[in-house]
Amino acid sequence: MLGTRNEHKRREFLRLLPGWELDTPGAEVVLPAEDGDTFAANALLKARAVAAATGRATIAEDSGLEAAALGGAPGVRSARYAAIGEANASDVENLAKLRREAPVGSALRYVCALVYLDPESGAEEVFEGTCQGTMAPEPRGAGGFGYDPVFLPDAGPDGLTMAELSDAQKDEISHRGHAVRGMRRWLEAHPAAGRASTPAR
Repeated sequence: MLGTRNEHKRREFLRLLPGWELDTPGAEVVLPAEDGDTFAANALLKARAVAAATGRATIAEDSGLEAAALGGAPGVRSARYAAIGEANASDVENLAKLRREAPVGSALRYVCALVYLDPESGAEEVFEGTCQGTMAPEPRGAGGFGYDPVFLPDAGPDGLTMAELSDAQKDEISHRGHAVRGMRRWLEAHPAAGRASTPAR
């Protein structure tokens, strides 16, 4: 199982785990509020909820952006950065707030905490991936999502934002890509735990 209903993230996982069949939770599965203090805490909340509801091995993640000039904000509130009260915030609103508050050229970091949980074996492992970058002068690119249009990755092609990269380029350097590759290495070393998804036949 994949512990998210975020279609952008689901598409990335399908690219990063080619040949895997990744089911997402149905409407009957209640996903918990992401109110943890860390990305890992939120990922664990989701993984445990989905695994408990389905009885299946589950992959869940929480990720976001940390701006050095803002003391690490928006951090775990990345998806709700511009939200007021209980209202949700759109990617456009979150991006606009970041542009108002983070100086051009200042350091940014994407962080992903990924959890693999197997209720049958009791395996529960956390993997982290990061991607360093800087704040672009203005948004560019139609790819990606979230803060990608203003994220200039240090490891990417010079001058291109994350939203200007191809899927393959992004997957090679992204925080989620690094976390997934860490999980895959662990699963290869622990084949008995590898039940999160069945490779397509």
